[in-house]
Amino acid sequence: MRPEDLVGHELRLAAEDGRDAGGVARVWFGAGGSAAPARAGAGEAAPGLRELAGRLLGELAALPCPPAVAAAEPDSWEAITRTWPAGPPPAAAPPEPGRGGDGGDCGDGDGCLQTRLEAAWAGRAAGCVLGKPVEKLPLEGIRALARAAGNWPLDDWFTARGVPPALLAAYPWNRRSAATSLAENIDGTPEDDDLNYPLLNLLLLRRHGRDFTTADVARLWLDELPAGRTFTAERAAYRNLLLGLEPPDTAVHHNPFREWIGALIRADVHGWTHPGDPAAAAAQAHRDAALTHTRNGLYAALFAAAAIAAAASGRADVHTALGAGLAVVPPGSRLAEAVRFGIRAAHDEADFDRVVDRLHARYGHYHWVHAVPNTALIAAALTHADGDFTRSVCGAVSGGWDTDSNGATAGSLAALVAGRVPARWRAPLKNRLATGIAGFDGIGFDTLAQLTAQEAARS
Repeated sequence: MRPEDLVGHELRLAAEDGRDAGGVARVWFGAGGSAAPARAGAGEAAPGLRELAGRLLGELAALPCPPAVAAAEPDSWEAITRTWPAGPPPAAAPPEPGRGGDGGDCGDGDGCLQTRLEAAWAGRAAGCVLGKPVEKLPLEGIRALARAAGNWPLDDWFTARGVPPALLAAYPWNRRSAATSLAENIDGTPEDDDLNYPLLNLLLLRRHGRDFTTADVARLWLDELPAGRTFTAERAAYRNLLLGLEPPDTAVHHNPFREWIGALIRADVHGWTHPGDPAAAAAQAHRDAALTHTRNGLYAALFAAAAIAAAASGRADVHTALGAGLAVVPPGSRLAEAVRFGIRAAHDEADFDRVVDRLHARYGHYHWVHAVPNTALIAAALTHADGDFTRSVCGAVSGGWDTDSNGATAGSLAALVAGRVPARWRAPLKNRLATGIAGFDGIGFDTLAQLTAQEAARS
């Protein structure tokens, strides 16, 4: 969050959205400033550059985007909806009364919303835990570790068993996650921001209902979310709240991470609680995402919320769900183009490794946490797996970039489509979720599904 750490990232963002930042770059690098690190958030900035960095961040914020980009990638909900060529996506029929749509007790029928929601919570957790050990590793490292364990194409939890020490030294597991997320160590679901945010949004709906405002999200964070549990855009927005800024300024002030993946990982609950109504799910996700994100960061959340809402209806296959997600994204945006490319590649290639290679060749210039490549990979993995849960989460994780976040979102949607999560993925999680969010530590997916179904039923 130091200004001198942020200039390089803002310059990178300017290059992506077409702002002419050449003059700022010359001043910054001429003074000894550093470029954005390839994989880390903070770099090795030269000493004494804080005052200059603060000034340059202000100059970068004032640079206009090219008119074509500004028109194709609006931020406000009203402007986003005007980009929809066919108008708002229609709502599907709601889940059948008495089979989970009213939030009450329900059986295990295919139409049971509560059963699907329990699968979605468990699927999100399983995909997240699968991706945690290899978060931040390059694609070649992920493939090498899995191959050494006889687990390629990826089909099971990562393990250190049988992996040569030299390979582990070359590609070390994520140090915070190996102790809880390798096959030999999993004992319940460990805490992760990809699981904390769905809990926070469930709490948001329980306190404020569907008509919550972005300011309600901000207050909830300050009350319930420890600052140390926030990262990238969320941490920048949290800092901005403490400085006295209000939304939407919280999303843009000294926040070069505003098109990264953070809003997408918060979107599931908005889809879960609007089964069959992707437009309403996207509108709700927008009010949440606007605290922290703009443009493609916003669109990733809309895409995920709408696709998940379609899948939660119990009446959509994975391809229909992804289509519902694309329908709420501005069609001329970079994110829409990337999702379409990922889906096409998945249809074209029988070997998913080839799909991943094509995605990395086209979008590898983005930071590994940026929303554009990660959303494209999620869509490609779900398309290629054609509704199969294991192939969905393994594809999303094996493609690299933000592995735990991608596995979580793919797992949520695939579990809704399938209506269940295979026992080999659920059993190690022991129906138990660890979290620092007060009141939820140790909660089970069954209880979370019941609470979520109650919010889905609230008018």
